[in-house]
Amino acid sequence: MRKIIEASRYVVVLPAVGALVGALVLIVIGLWEIGEAIYKLARLDVELKASIVSVLTAVDTLLLATVLLVIGYGLYELFVDDAVELPAWLQIHSLDDLKGKLIGVVVAVIAVVFLGELVEGKDPEGVMLFGVGAGALVLALAAFSYATRAAGKPGKDGASDSASDSTSASK
Repeated sequence: MRKIIEASRYVVVLPAVGALVGALVLIVIGLWEIGEAIYKLARLDVELKASIVSVLTAVDTLLLATVLLVIGYGLYELFVDDAVELPAWLQIHSLDDLKGKLIGVVVAVIAVVFLGELVEGKDPEGVMLFGVGAGALVLALAAFSYATRAAGKPGKDGASDSASDSTSASK
C-alpha cells in the first residue's frame, strides 16, 4: 500500500505537462499577436492607440503563458524531480515558493490588463472603477503574501512556525 501511495505523486506529471503545453501554445499565440500588431502598424492599417492595445493584449497572453510555465515547473519540481536544472529565481522548494511566484506573475498580469483598459478607456468612470478593483486585488494579494511570509518566519525562541522554512532556508 505504501508503494502505491508513494508512486501516486507521479500523477502530477499530467497537470505539469499540460501546463507546459498550454504555456507553449500561449507563447505562440502571444508572439503571433505581437507580429500582427507590428505588421498592421508598419502598413499604417491601424492607429497607434489601437496598436498599443494590441501589444498590451499580446503581453497579457505572454504573461499568462508565464503563469502556466511557473505552475508546470513548480508542480514537477515539487512532486516528481527536485533536481531539475532551473535558474535560482525559478526554483521552487515548497508550496509557499510556488504561491509567492504565482502572486508576482498575477500582479503583473493585473497591471497589464489595467494598462490596456487605461489606454483604451472609453468610459473614464469605468476605467476608474476597474482601477480601484485591480488595486484592491493587488493589495489583497500583497497582504496575503506578507501574512504567509510573516507566519512562516521563526519566532523569538528560534522555532519555525512553518515546515517550509527548513527547505527555503537551504536555498
